[in-house]
Amino acid sequence: MLQFILKRLGYGLLVMIGIITVIFLLFSILPGDSAIMTMGQRSDVESEEAVKKDLGLDLPLHLRFATYINDMMPISLHSTNEENVFFYSEEKYNAHILFTFGQTHLLVAKKPYLGRSYQSKRPVLEMLNEAFPKTALLAIISIIFAIILGIILGIFCAIFQNTWFDRTTLVVSVLGMALPSFFAAILFAWIFAFLLSDYTGLNMFGSLYTISDFGDGEYLDLKNLILPAITLGIRPLATVTELMRNSVLEVLSQDYIRTAKAKGLSFSHIINSHVIKNALNPVVTAISGWLAGMMAGAVFVEYVFDYKGVGVMIVNGLEKYDFPVVMGSLLYISVILVIINILVDVIYGFLDPKAKIS
Repeated sequence: MLQFILKRLGYGLLVMIGIITVIFLLFSILPGDSAIMTMGQRSDVESEEAVKKDLGLDLPLHLRFATYINDMMPISLHSTNEENVFFYSEEKYNAHILFTFGQTHLLVAKKPYLGRSYQSKRPVLEMLNEAFPKTALLAIISIIFAIILGIILGIFCAIFQNTWFDRTTLVVSVLGMALPSFFAAILFAWIFAFLLSDYTGLNMFGSLYTISDFGDGEYLDLKNLILPAITLGIRPLATVTELMRNSVLEVLSQDYIRTAKAKGLSFSHIINSHVIKNALNPVVTAISGWLAGMMAGAVFVEYVFDYKGVGVMIVNGLEKYDFPVVMGSLLYISVILVIINILVDVIYGFLDPKAKIS
């Protein structure tokens, strides 16, 4: 099992190296002058050059990539020479010095440095640490909603195969998978928060924390989670339902299920003790794949409902050409998804020992 886990960790590291390289190269060749974007319309040549030097935009591409990697590493090598591209700034990194090499080189332990926002001048990691818990809560509630309801519907569809309940659920599932996230968000907001607002009491727009009308700060408003969570969970719900239905039907056709029936075990006992556990393998695999899709869908869902998470940060960053925010957000999400996929692979390895061979 340890070899299996180490192999998955190695794959995850290779994936992250590829993601980091692609993101850096992609945003390095995009048109637009970041120095002008940072300063606005009141820029001059000298000021632009100073900003480019501060952001490292005056360096060759390979040195920019080297500093980019060095900044993201939790343990990195720096110099005390201000003219060196790897110059260590306490204000910038806020790191702990581990070793000193000679008079000018330092080995430090620090949080990954993802740059500063061109617009707000705040560290990107600080902005992400504030926004991501809101997106994570939205994604977790959505996936829990999809898993629980999808497993229940899938089991009942398999038990009542080819009945009106089965056919209706399958039709709704197909529609759910075909419905784009942004369109579903607009549709749900219009129906449940506009047309039926008197009955539902839901808001078309609103984040997890809402500013009080009485001026006493922000308060937690869980009601604003309902529509975004349901909207984001529709597509994985449809997938889980169909996968669970097909998996249960396949398990029910196995020889050991017929043996259990021949021994006189009740149908409910067979479902609970034998069928559900063995039918969950494809569902667990699908969940890991859908987490990436949910993060992508969260961008549109959050923007439509004005739910201020990472999705809104990415859209605002793209609109304002705030590249460090967009790059940092993509890397932040990528790291989390790689970790989640590794954990899912390990869980799948426990559920199905054959998976350890691959």
